[in-house]
Amino acid sequence: MADDPTKNKVKAAAGVKGGNKRAEVLSPEERSEIASGAARARWDKTDAIPEVGFGSPDRPLRIAGVEIPCYVLKDGRRVIVQGGIFKALDISQGTAGRGGGDRLTRFASTKGISPFIDNNLRDMITHPIRFRASGSLAYGYEATVLADLCEAVLAARKAEALHYQQEHVADQCEILLRSWAKVGIIALVDEATGYQGVRPQDALEKYLELIVRKELAVWTKKFPDEFYENIYKLKGWPWPGMSKNRYSVVAQYTRDLVFERLAPGLLDKLESKCPMNENGSRPSKLHQWLTEDIGDPMLKQHLHSLVMFQRLAIANAYGWHRFVKMVDKVLPKRGATLELPFPDAD
Repeated sequence: MADDPTKNKVKAAAGVKGGNKRAEVLSPEERSEIASGAARARWDKTDAIPEVGFGSPDRPLRIAGVEIPCYVLKDGRRVIVQGGIFKALDISQGTAGRGGGDRLTRFASTKGISPFIDNNLRDMITHPIRFRASGSLAYGYEATVLADLCEAVLAARKAEALHYQQEHVADQCEILLRSWAKVGIIALVDEATGYQGVRPQDALEKYLELIVRKELAVWTKKFPDEFYENIYKLKGWPWPGMSKNRYSVVAQYTRDLVFERLAPGLLDKLESKCPMNENGSRPSKLHQWLTEDIGDPMLKQHLHSLVMFQRLAIANAYGWHRFVKMVDKVLPKRGATLELPFPDAD
């Protein structure tokens, strides 16, 4: 006997009505979890789950004393394992659901932080990447999510919008951002996983395109006076002030301490943008070729770190060579060979 179309419509209407009634009594968190579960069920059926191409549990990313599991997927995406995000930010993982993003989603949705999370970051947080590592299903986030989230938390702290229980997270974010810049996280993950040896040949060029401008920017002051004054103090030279011409060797120190350490291949790229003229001088400053959104912040953070090391060396009466060795250990040149631990000369 064929189904009665009228009865079927009545049943469907009753189901919709019952679903609406149920939704009315559920909390927003419960409705969100049900929706997330439904979405994950759809993903389980339709998505091809990517697999790890590089990385292993015993090769974590080490930042500021924290070990963070990370991988490069076969499709080229760099991911940080979900638990690593919680560990890096010093956030309790709590009772996150099977999808993995619930705890981080709740953190990003708090009253103080939510206004500083843009829609793109919010979408990546609420939809963690599923992948297979050693045959097991895992969840993670694109590596830049950690840097973006740190910036959002620090912006909330600057606006005095954080809850007092979130202050320790802001402190951790500040430590992390002092250890790497937003784009630098990509290079760090590549190194930790061993991907840098086989990544596409144009990957470094694309990386540098994010840092180096296509057109020259108007000159603005980017190097603090203290950076140069401290060089003179560490060398034992009398400081003539910024109004006097600096020793020519200081330019070489700047290349060594700054541009050779910001990113691999950066100095060569900047010099190709600004070649020397027939008089042996450059028509513009190298830093004028750094991009405003990525290159300039990287330079600012790097200079901040260098000045801190200079102050520490001066306060402890260290000489120039010992200061440079400190920098070599913490901010090494890309691909530089580590020195044997002989006693310091000074």
